[in-house]
Amino acid sequence: MRKTWKTALWIGVYLALILAPLILLLVTPRPPQREFWREFAVALGFAGLSLMGLQFIPTARLKFLSDIFPMDTTYYFHHWTSILSTLFIVAHPLILIANNRYVLILFDLANAPWRARAGIMAGLAVIALSVLSVWRKELQLEYEPWKFLHNLLAVGATGMALWHIFGVRYYLSSPVQRVLWIALPVVWGGFLGYVKLYKPWSLLRHPYRLVEIREESSNCWTLVVEAVGHEGLRFHAGQFAWLRIGRSPFAIQEHPFSFSSSAERAGPLEFTVKELGDFTSQIQDLELGVTVYVDGPYGEFCIDQHDAPGYVFLAGGIGSAPMMSMLRTLADRGNDCPLCLFYGNLNWEQVVFRDEIEALKKRLNLQVVHVLEKPGPDWEGESGYIDTDLLDRYLPHNRQELFYFISGPMPMIHAVKASLRELEIPRRRVCEEQYELA
Repeated sequence: MRKTWKTALWIGVYLALILAPLILLLVTPRPPQREFWREFAVALGFAGLSLMGLQFIPTARLKFLSDIFPMDTTYYFHHWTSILSTLFIVAHPLILIANNRYVLILFDLANAPWRARAGIMAGLAVIALSVLSVWRKELQLEYEPWKFLHNLLAVGATGMALWHIFGVRYYLSSPVQRVLWIALPVVWGGFLGYVKLYKPWSLLRHPYRLVEIREESSNCWTLVVEAVGHEGLRFHAGQFAWLRIGRSPFAIQEHPFSFSSSAERAGPLEFTVKELGDFTSQIQDLELGVTVYVDGPYGEFCIDQHDAPGYVFLAGGIGSAPMMSMLRTLADRGNDCPLCLFYGNLNWEQVVFRDEIEALKKRLNLQVVHVLEKPGPDWEGESGYIDTDLLDRYLPHNRQELFYFISGPMPMIHAVKASLRELEIPRRRVCEEQYELA
């Protein structure tokens, strides 16, 4: 119940920040004899800028918000509200032109006043921002250059839009409006300063050192890092952190990895990583002793957030990393509740932690179901995919009372969620972990 109230509170605060310019537009004095469509266009512009400025909040990784809203949900929300803000901002000049074609004069950049130029440049920056974000993979942009452009365009678009508003001045006639449009950028800038300055400075004071690189299976490695000059951090089993390896905490390059070690054991932290291209393909070549900065923990994908008489873990590939953290933690606690692990892989050679999983069966009340997409000729276990029929055969009769964790490739997550719906598993008893955050 307490979390529900916190959720409602912060959603209310977010909506209030978005709607504040529109409310003031309605209740404060406005220029006389303004047509409806002109007023509507201005309202869309204000709403679009408010939404765009507030995008600095979900990307700030604020602890008090990440404890309420799952990180993947936050980034999903950020993605779609950014698109909505783009639509509002683009609609603003289009409606003005449709209402009065003489507005086109202001698009003559050579002769237009600077307030109009700023508005046009802000609109173009917003369009570029959205195109590069939605079609990043199709444009084959690597993450780090894309992130640099993303940040640059976001700050530039916001600054130009504010220049446009203060240059036009029609809707800043009252002191309340002027105060609001000064206060909002201060809030946005505060979040930006927290992300780009304060948080890296804090990480700089709490470094880690890479002390071991352990091969787990084909193209899969575990990084072991220990705190240097501080006690380290504590996490809940199943959570993840953002790592900067061999780089300054002020650098753009960072990567999200799940903790795979037990949350009950103090000391070094472990992160298990699979080679999937770009940075991860260089994991095995890292030098021991390199400095690592750990920004975390984050996420609600953890057993401590979800009380149940038993748990079902559905993993695909490297999605087993947070599951292993949970299993190791439960084993260290001496937990005896019923557990079931469904683990899908291409073949037996790619099964991560396979020896330790077998060993954990002796310490836990654990049933393990390996599912291989392309098994060898001697394989006697399950083959194919984790589907409805397979789950129906192995899940116990009290399946609706258990809690389910899903982690793996996105196609696997969608397919398993659909299977759980067919088996009438309540949605509130299912938690998923997604890594496609950008």
